[in-house]
Amino acid sequence: MRSYLVCLCLLAAAMPALAQKEEKITRADTLRGSITPERKWWDLTYYHLRVKPEASDSSLSGSTLIGYKVLEPAQRMQVDLQEPLNIEKVVQDGSELTFTRDGNAFFINLTKKQEPGQSGQIEVFYSGKPRLAKNPPWDGGVQWVPDGQGHTIIATSCQGLGASAWWPCKDHMYDEPDSMLISITVPKDLMDVSNGQLRSVEEHADGTHTFNWAVRNPINNYGVNMNVANYVSWKEVYKGEKGDLPVAYYVLPQNLEKAKQQFKQAPQMLKAFEHWFGPYPFYEDGYKLVEVPYLGMEHQSSVTYGNHYKQGYLGRDLSNTGWGLKWDFIIIHESGHEWFANNITYKDAADMWIHESFTNYSENLFTEYYFGKQAGSDYVIGTRALIENKLPIIGTYGVNRSGSKDMYYKGGNMLHTIRQIVNDDEKWRQILRGLNETFYHQTVEAAQIEQYISEKSGKDLSGFFNQYLRDTRIPELEYAFGSKGLQYRWTNTVDGFDMPVRVMISGKEQVISPTGKWQALKTKGAKTLTVDRNYYVTAKESKQAPL
Repeated sequence: MRSYLVCLCLLAAAMPALAQKEEKITRADTLRGSITPERKWWDLTYYHLRVKPEASDSSLSGSTLIGYKVLEPAQRMQVDLQEPLNIEKVVQDGSELTFTRDGNAFFINLTKKQEPGQSGQIEVFYSGKPRLAKNPPWDGGVQWVPDGQGHTIIATSCQGLGASAWWPCKDHMYDEPDSMLISITVPKDLMDVSNGQLRSVEEHADGTHTFNWAVRNPINNYGVNMNVANYVSWKEVYKGEKGDLPVAYYVLPQNLEKAKQQFKQAPQMLKAFEHWFGPYPFYEDGYKLVEVPYLGMEHQSSVTYGNHYKQGYLGRDLSNTGWGLKWDFIIIHESGHEWFANNITYKDAADMWIHESFTNYSENLFTEYYFGKQAGSDYVIGTRALIENKLPIIGTYGVNRSGSKDMYYKGGNMLHTIRQIVNDDEKWRQILRGLNETFYHQTVEAAQIEQYISEKSGKDLSGFFNQYLRDTRIPELEYAFGSKGLQYRWTNTVDGFDMPVRVMISGKEQVISPTGKWQALKTKGAKTLTVDRNYYVTAKESKQAPL
């Protein structure tokens, strides 16, 4: 099936999941990050997640009903659950199954013969004290936070870490359920907000009630969330491209008035992003914005928010241009992920740039939609100061390793540069919309995205993507003026890099097409060259003309 960043010092400390030095690859990494034989033979179709969090001892208990379809004969199934949580039993057709544990991977022995095309389900019962989130959302898990009013806020965040940090699942991004039911049982003075639409609330004699949230679209594991608090809420309907979209907001009572003002940006976001990317991908599940005790995360149809009702990123403008203070970073960025991360989802963590580069770029496009093209360009170019160019954007495949944090700002500037190459704003918009239509509710590999953009742009961008995704060097336009006029070439590049670039030659605009070899262009009296700032490249004048 289908299957964040203030100043550089904070970035480095805040993103352990995007480690910047070589790490030893372990068996646990492979079990977590690869499509093992015990995963490959079955297609995930459905989850029913039941969880009862207990604030008194920070524990969880519950089960996951896993529906699947058999793709090829096998009798051993991998289900993931991270220590210190433990699987108590696994049941299929009323019979208890045996299983073994290898770190965070459980291997379940199925007794019923698994025939291709057959559908089945197992229920996995578990309990324990889950990993405590140390620095969410980057170092995630489960948070248990007093609200100062006698209640405990319970919140989950697990991107990179994996959903198996708090519930049993097939914890690999390549495979997603077609639908899901999430049932969270909490004390009667609290509410749970999870993904999808609230189907029902069951009242129990023991002073608890269960919130049943139905997700009608495919959903990635880390997008599933549990948010428990003494929430107040309000709703509205957004008139979007596909009709009426249910929109709901959940906040702590003391923040209601602030939230009602700040969250006006949500429908503005929807309008801008439907323009650029196409219809919101989850009309059936609605859109929610939910207050949490951490910064925020792109949980599908249940976007979490903790930006303290400030403009920018906790009151800062990441671009240092002023434009980043015109909107709330968390509302815009995390909601942008509904298109890139939740609609189009990477199959392997190495391709996390598909999520983060496009969503970083969405900040630029939101700025442009409301403040003009120049403002959008100013914003994305301003973020270049945050690019490090130490490691490639693409990570290591098969071991749950994402690439460099440059996937954010370098990735956004890479896409802004492609727009210059396409040199047709409407065509570029249709490419972005086409991505969301073509790969609707799918998990993808980098090659699919690269090939689609190349095909639809009419440009062979293979060398371009190799340069910006798989290399750390910034292309440099080397040029000189001599007897043969302007001479130029690309340096600091991979083989096959031949990007056209818009330049000003003594004040006159022109597009040139450098390669790795020197070329000459006849010019009369030209003495200066500047590269259009919208291209993420550098330029250097050579002291002597080579030709």
